[in-house]
Amino acid sequence: MKYLVVFLSLIFFTSCQITETLTIHSDGSGIIELEQFREENSYLQLAGEEYSKENVFQDTAYVFQDYITKYNENFVKYKPEEQQLFQKYANVKAHIKRSSYEKEFRTVFSLQFNKVSKIPDLFKTEDYASDIQHNYALEAENHYFRIEYAFDGKIFKRSVSIINTAELEKAKQDCEKFISKYGSSKLVQSYVLKYHFPKNIKSFSNPKAIIGSDKKSLILEFKLSDCLQNPEMTNLEVVLE
Repeated sequence: MKYLVVFLSLIFFTSCQITETLTIHSDGSGIIELEQFREENSYLQLAGEEYSKENVFQDTAYVFQDYITKYNENFVKYKPEEQQLFQKYANVKAHIKRSSYEKEFRTVFSLQFNKVSKIPDLFKTEDYASDIQHNYALEAENHYFRIEYAFDGKIFKRSVSIINTAELEKAKQDCEKFISKYGSSKLVQSYVLKYHFPKNIKSFSNPKAIIGSDKKSLILEFKLSDCLQNPEMTNLEVVLE
């Protein structure tokens, strides 16, 4: 059953588009938004007859702090360092819509921040909210990578590190099975970074990045299944003038 859940999640992620949009102001503050939405034509190819049998509707919006407040009895049971981790997500806003009737499956996380290094790994928002709600131990997480950001006014870094090699290997194996079965399908699956900086861009670490006409923005696109197998390929360093 656990494998089935993982595999269905893999099907979802490899038939969706993820866009990470980041804007940094001159004072180091800014806003980040992570949007994930299912690409319906791709998912139809994978789901087959099950596509028409979907019966799901959810339209939920919340601020992470709502979970800390509502389930405070659980929150205070966590270790101080775990509480500090949750607090990094306090102002993250989430909007989750899953409608089999409108055929819209979309999740958006956003955060206004004062300092780039304070940006949390938004992919973990839902899991951490669930941890607090159900009083789950953080050690039970299945995340195998961590995303961190840094900016000193001139150099920006998006750093991805592997934190669970065993789970990474499982992800690679699942992806290989997925590709062997659906590799010939014409799927739309992308992971796009859209970054906007307060100064002109002098240099960047990934040669595939495309610089905008304003010289202050860039777009970098990856194939999503490649990112699942090698998250570190999305590492990026940008040097400003």
